[in-house]
Amino acid sequence: MYKVVLTDYAWPDLNLERETLSVCDAELIATHCSTEAEVLAATTNADAIITEYAPVTRGVIEAARKCKIISLNAAGYDNVDVKAASDEGVIVANVPDYCYDEVADHAMALILACARKVVRFCRDTSCKIWDFKSAGKIRRIRGQTLGLIGFGGIARNVGRKAKAFGLNIIAYDPYVAEEVFKQEHVERISLEGLLKRADFVSIHIPKTKETEGLIGEKQLRMMKPNSHLINTSRGGIVDEEALSRVVQEGAIEGAALDVLECEPADFSSPLFACENVIITSHCAFYSEEAMIEVRRRAVEAVVSVLSGEWPKNVVNRELFGRTNLRAGTLKQGKGNCT
Repeated sequence: MYKVVLTDYAWPDLNLERETLSVCDAELIATHCSTEAEVLAATTNADAIITEYAPVTRGVIEAARKCKIISLNAAGYDNVDVKAASDEGVIVANVPDYCYDEVADHAMALILACARKVVRFCRDTSCKIWDFKSAGKIRRIRGQTLGLIGFGGIARNVGRKAKAFGLNIIAYDPYVAEEVFKQEHVERISLEGLLKRADFVSIHIPKTKETEGLIGEKQLRMMKPNSHLINTSRGGIVDEEALSRVVQEGAIEGAALDVLECEPADFSSPLFACENVIITSHCAFYSEEAMIEVRRRAVEAVVSVLSGEWPKNVVNRELFGRTNLRAGTLKQGKGNCT
């Protein structure tokens, strides 16, 4: 019987996981790991690892000699040492598109909350202040410019929704083909150009060595004084100390963040003292439907590999064609790189 270790989860039961795994004679071992040491102890004899936030480091991967696949209950995979997995012939799979609508909807909600100063008005009325001028000047949304940093599936979804509100869309992404920009009728622009032109800057890129700290003080000070920064992607892409400074100084009007560098949040962060910063609790991905989908597809990836097939979404695409996979030879045709 295969042993499948679930390193961390936040839902009340595991019926879906166990039912899905039953087709390949696999036992589910559920744990709540948050440190490398805890993951090491839990996964030593695992044939597969399913994870969301727990650190799956090189040490974990090298110690778990039987592990054939690391499957993520998520789109992001910055908690997994993908290079180590590739070195060891371990497949890393994710679910990149399960929450396209949820994250796009949340990004639009934050954009609209910034534009219409919803949170400020709510705070004022809770303090018995009834004054349409209490939040300061509000500009018409139609005709303003939304700049998308990253132009993958979620960003394109945001762009389509934003056009319905009359926003002009520009985007920066050095990796997306020009044809995609043309199909979406979106202007391609440099990062610097985007920061200087956009009224709303919305981040939609993964956290990698290349993107960590991409938006620092220099970049923030390129933004317009009446602009807002929105981040629903990953913490660590934005320099949070610099962001708190530029907002408090009035160099930009405000920000709305669903992700932070340190999670759970450090509530002593100066960002929480900024009146013009909206912070939500990394919930953009969440809906009941999205949770069911991501759980099911993460387990299906494990079932595929344990059944001798490539999973649908493979992160470390360099493994295609390799002959030294821990999973052995897999049937071709079902693998799909992200």
